[in-house]
Amino acid sequence: MAFLQGKRALIIGVASERSIAWGIAQAMHREGAELAFTYQNDKLKPRVEKYAAKLGSSITLPCDVSTDQQITTLFEGLAQHWSSFDILVHAVAYAPRDQLDGSYLDAVTREGFLIAHEISSYSFAALAKAAQPFMQGRQAALLTLSYIGAVRSMPGYNVMGLAKASLEANVRYLAQSLGPQGIRVNAVSAGPIKTLAAAGIGGFRKMMAYYEKAVPLGRGVTTLEVGNTAAFLCSDLASGITGEITYVDAGFNTVGLSDRLLVDD
Repeated sequence: MAFLQGKRALIIGVASERSIAWGIAQAMHREGAELAFTYQNDKLKPRVEKYAAKLGSSITLPCDVSTDQQITTLFEGLAQHWSSFDILVHAVAYAPRDQLDGSYLDAVTREGFLIAHEISSYSFAALAKAAQPFMQGRQAALLTLSYIGAVRSMPGYNVMGLAKASLEANVRYLAQSLGPQGIRVNAVSAGPIKTLAAAGIGGFRKMMAYYEKAVPLGRGVTTLEVGNTAAFLCSDLASGITGEITYVDAGFNTVGLSDRLLVDD
């Protein structure tokens, strides 16, 4: 039997079929979960409705996570379909484009710093707080997406690295807060993937080429590989795992120096 059979999952952040959120949605659908989706604005609504229909879902709801009112409205709308649910996937991150241009200190501004942290980190806590009444007593799970830039400096990642570091701390503190209710909280730290979000990072192609030479597997990872891990972490198979950052990066986080990058003089 599929290991998410009977589970309901709310996916926040599907923007395209190249997104990690879409890979997670596909994996969860394959494993039997019933899905609901959010869209940020009216422009994205038809696209997300199309994606939802591909996975047998008719539940698509608006939510701009930058406002508490929209988060409240999201769960009021979801209550019209589900009285409870089991999984929340937070696949939301944003920093203004100028914050990802050049060196960190040259790019960072007070406004950019606040926006990156509010959207990429605080929103996870805000959604968890609003979802809590729906998830109590259900062996529920929350999951978010991080990147190695949270713990190591990466060219062009700049303030997003700080926001992801905040997000990873958020995972640990949410796990502590929600654990007594049986609700688990984890993150997947994915390797670089050619998504719309990655397009905003300068020099991404060169970074990807370096990465593929450096990693033990000698290749990048796919959105579905990330999705498979996410589905596992949100299933009862992972009932003893919470507060963890799980890497799905072809082993990049384990490497100091790769022999593939060494060349003879």
